[in-house]
Amino acid sequence: MDNSTGFAFFTGTYDVVNRWRRDFHDPTEGDDRWEEFPAVSRASAHFDGRASFDEIEFTTKGFAGLTLRLYDPAADAWSLYWASKRTGTLFPPVTGRFLPDGTGVFHGEDEHDGVKVKVRFIWSDITETTAHWEQAFSVDEGQTWLTNWHMHMTRTD
Repeated sequence: MDNSTGFAFFTGTYDVVNRWRRDFHDPTEGDDRWEEFPAVSRASAHFDGRASFDEIEFTTKGFAGLTLRLYDPAADAWSLYWASKRTGTLFPPVTGRFLPDGTGVFHGEDEHDGVKVKVRFIWSDITETTAHWEQAFSVDEGQTWLTNWHMHMTRTD
């Protein structure tokens, strides 16, 4: 897979099934620790597939966000920038690349609920009509990861 156009697939409108931990830091297992809710994402590719943008509306949550993804040819890496409508600011980027099997892995540093965390995004199960995204946090410098959010996307157009 050509890393430089890794997000070129992500165009159009997607129905998104979100599943997130009610507490992003609580490692306790069980279905009661998770909440499921819908969203709609509108995505586009730019710069011959070397940039990607999407806006996502979490219809039942009352908030929205957008992601700008930019490919850096010198580093052969992507930087992903998230902004929330609630804050109007860009979060620190996660950076990474697509592996030969088509899975994208991206890492960064952030803070959640006052706790400094390492962040990992994984894009997987990418087809012409579907994709999966997941987020995980680490509070021990990446020794262990707690996955706290899944998005299952299905193209609608």
